[in-house]
Amino acid sequence: MHANKNPSPAENMKDVVAVDLSPFLREYKGGRVDRLLRSTFVPASEDAGANRGVTTRDAVIDAATGVSARLFLPSRTTTTSNNLLPVVMYIHGGSFCTESAFCRTYHNYARSLAANAGALVVSVEYRLAPEHPIPAPYDDAWAALQWVASFSDPWLAAHADPARLFVAGDSAGGNIVYNTAVRAAASMTSVVDIQGLVIVQPYFWGTERLPSEELAEDAGAVLPACLVDRAWPYVTAGQACNDDPRINPRDEDIASLACSRVLVAVAEKDMLRERGSRLAARLRDCRRPIGHDDDNDDDDNYDVTLVESEGEDHGFHLYSPLRATSKKLMESIVRFINQPLPLPVLPAAFLPEPHELRLLIGTCEEGKKKNKKSSARPILGLPSRPYMDVFGYGMAMKRWTGPSSCLMHPTTALGKVGQGNASSKTRHGLCLGRARPGQTYMGSFSAAGHGSSVIKNFF
Repeated sequence: MHANKNPSPAENMKDVVAVDLSPFLREYKGGRVDRLLRSTFVPASEDAGANRGVTTRDAVIDAATGVSARLFLPSRTTTTSNNLLPVVMYIHGGSFCTESAFCRTYHNYARSLAANAGALVVSVEYRLAPEHPIPAPYDDAWAALQWVASFSDPWLAAHADPARLFVAGDSAGGNIVYNTAVRAAASMTSVVDIQGLVIVQPYFWGTERLPSEELAEDAGAVLPACLVDRAWPYVTAGQACNDDPRINPRDEDIASLACSRVLVAVAEKDMLRERGSRLAARLRDCRRPIGHDDDNDDDDNYDVTLVESEGEDHGFHLYSPLRATSKKLMESIVRFINQPLPLPVLPAAFLPEPHELRLLIGTCEEGKKKNKKSSARPILGLPSRPYMDVFGYGMAMKRWTGPSSCLMHPTTALGKVGQGNASSKTRHGLCLGRARPGQTYMGSFSAAGHGSSVIKNFF
């Protein structure tokens, strides 16, 4: 008697696609999940020489949930108290359902950020949907922030500057760090003091399409609108739709942010670009000083910066780190992190009287006459940490092949990531304040390679 070789109905269903979120993942009716967008695992190494000048090691944040992190420490670090480093807690992207802090893509990016900024980077490994739907990634990021802010880890205790704590992330990670900052502002028990927020190509959406989203061609976008429409309900296990305030920020949440400075970076061809640009504008409006006069330049003192990379699509900086636009974006983030802390405002009682100031200046002048090397001179400010270009590695563009209901040809779509405008040779910096008649803000940067960047400062 021969055994029945015909597969059972249950076995037949194992290969039937239930959810197709290409190029991120596919879920099958049998419960199997294939993550399509991923790169190889990279182990941590305390050999800085073999890791481009950065020492790395892994740490467990919460053994119960499995939340962990990879720490990146630049080798030029010393343990002296006057050489404490800024700390950057980084949250990777991947549409809440793929990628890892330990994969080659994000390991390389976090390593470059640590080396360029001279910062201690903590890249968080959080739980992913669909196995762990929203709000698991938010809870994991919150636990990681509490862990970082406790400075209990030996590297954090020895090298971190508590006054310079930044939270940063790209794509879904940008969404997560924004919501983490909102949670920190609302928490009555949190003692976390976030100095700056870095949101790169953030993953925000809504139930209604914005003008740029209606005009965009889905076929050529890395993140087509039809994919974004379906992703959020999926990663929330059907518990939330696209008007959820975590994906469509509310004005009151934006206004609640207590961090001192915010940088938002967008890419010109990204389907999510207008969402990020509007977030920056809304942040600026919420943080405008009371009694602001639009005609008074001296009152135009904001702490929100918008950086736009022209000719680029979503995630270009990760998959083509050697491009001119990728380096410019990194340079903008490095400058933002290493911006000198403002000097404290002293009460009038502590300020010198005019005659005391004249005496001080006179003393300095007399000292210079007696000894040209005299150090008795007023200190006007501290320089920011210099930018060091250590991009010395290459990484091939990720490619994915296969059918998709949204993309005409996924390989072609991903292959277009980072293709800049070859004719653009100049970058202009524009102040995105309210328009003032007859007033133009311009600055230029020399451009090498394809693409360009527009840096819009709300200072």
